[in-house]
Amino acid sequence: MTCDELRLKLDKFVDDSVATDELDSVNEHFRSCPSCAAEALARLQIKRATRAAADRYAPTPAFRLRIENAIQPKRRPAWSFRWLPALSGLALAIILLAVPGALWLQKSSRQQAVANLVDLHISALASANPVDVVSTDRHTVKPWFQGKLPFSFNLPELDNSPFKLIGGKVEYIRHNPGAHLLFDLRKHQVSVFIMQPDKDHPIPSTVPASMQENGFNIETWLQNGLSYIVVSDAGSSDIHALGDLLRAAASQ
Repeated sequence: MTCDELRLKLDKFVDDSVATDELDSVNEHFRSCPSCAAEALARLQIKRATRAAADRYAPTPAFRLRIENAIQPKRRPAWSFRWLPALSGLALAIILLAVPGALWLQKSSRQQAVANLVDLHISALASANPVDVVSTDRHTVKPWFQGKLPFSFNLPELDNSPFKLIGGKVEYIRHNPGAHLLFDLRKHQVSVFIMQPDKDHPIPSTVPASMQENGFNIETWLQNGLSYIVVSDAGSSDIHALGDLLRAAASQ
C-alpha cells in the first residue's frame, strides 16, 4: 500500500470503519512509514480531544431539569393528593434519565482512557526511538524503572516464547507515571502499559477482559494492585499469550 492510497483511508481508520480485510495492510504501512503513522496519530488525537470536550460539557440531568423548570409556565399552587402520581412519575423519570447518563459517562471515560493508550502505542510505532532503555534482558529493563515509578513489577522469561523484549520507557498518563514496555512478535510490536489504577482510567477486574479499538486488540486486567493493558495489532490469541506470561511473572 502506497502513502497516497493510505491517506485516502485515513478518515475511515480514524472512524474505525476500515474494512477488516484492509486493516493488516494499513497497520503494515504504519510500521514502515513513520510519516503516515504520525499523521494517523494526529488525526486520532484531534478526534479524542473533540470527544473529550463534548463529554466534559455535556449537561447533567440536574441542570437539564432546572432549565425545564425555568421555561415551564407558572402554575397556581394547588397542592393535593391528586398531584402525587405526577410527582412520582417525574421522580421516576429523573432517575431513569440520571442512571443511564451516569453509566454512559463512566463508560465514555474508560473508552477515552483506552483510546489514549492506543494513541501512545501508535506514537511508539511512528517514533525512531520508541523506548528510553533498549535491551532484550529483563534484568536490565526492570532495574531501569527503579526510582522512576512509585511501584515495582516483574517481567517474564521469554527465551522459550515467540516474544522478544525491545525495551521500555516511563509514560505520564494524566500526570500519573506508568511503565510502557515494548515487545516484538514476528512482524508486530506489542505495547504493555503497567500503572496504578485510578477513577479516570479503566479499572479491570482480576479476570482478563478483551476489547478492540481502531483495529488494535487490547487485553486488560488488575493484578497486585496494578492495571495491565496490552495493545497490539497482533491477534487476540497472541495478546492473551503475552498476558499469561505477564500474569505468571507477577505471581512470582
